[in-house]
Amino acid sequence: MKRPIDNLLLSAVVGDIAGSTYEFNPCRDYDAIVLPKAQSFFTDDSVCTLAIADALITGKDLATTLKQWCLDFPGRGYGGRFTVWIHSKDSAPYNSFGNGSAMRVSSVGWYAKSLEETELIAKVTAEVSHNHPEGIKGAVATAGAVYLARTGATMNEIKKYISQYY
Repeated sequence: MKRPIDNLLLSAVVGDIAGSTYEFNPCRDYDAIVLPKAQSFFTDDSVCTLAIADALITGKDLATTLKQWCLDFPGRGYGGRFTVWIHSKDSAPYNSFGNGSAMRVSSVGWYAKSLEETELIAKVTAEVSHNHPEGIKGAVATAGAVYLARTGATMNEIKKYISQYY
């Protein structure tokens, strides 16, 4: 039996694959976009999203799980500093304020039982590597938006939440 998080993870990975060929080659002519292309592939965003979901569902250590998934799927487009972190014996965060913490956090919005829990767990998942306040804010805002959408909030309510808090 599929759980709601299964559908989210499938959607996240399909979206990542469908958009992969446009990540570093953006297209502004939306009528010209073809999804997916034969050259499509899963990226670091899929790997890290699945790693966070795995850690949440199983209760495994976040840093260990994230590193192991990334080591199991090398060469997916990880950033330079993140790659160093992946291969480091030290799991201390490196104060990143990049978007990686936001790109991997969607499962938190499905896993958590309240907006407050969503925000707390999103913060914890970000702090594993992206412990700069901006990296944390990006993850919390993204997970909060997912939670609000999942629980029936309107686009205007989600926009107000993001604008008011982040």
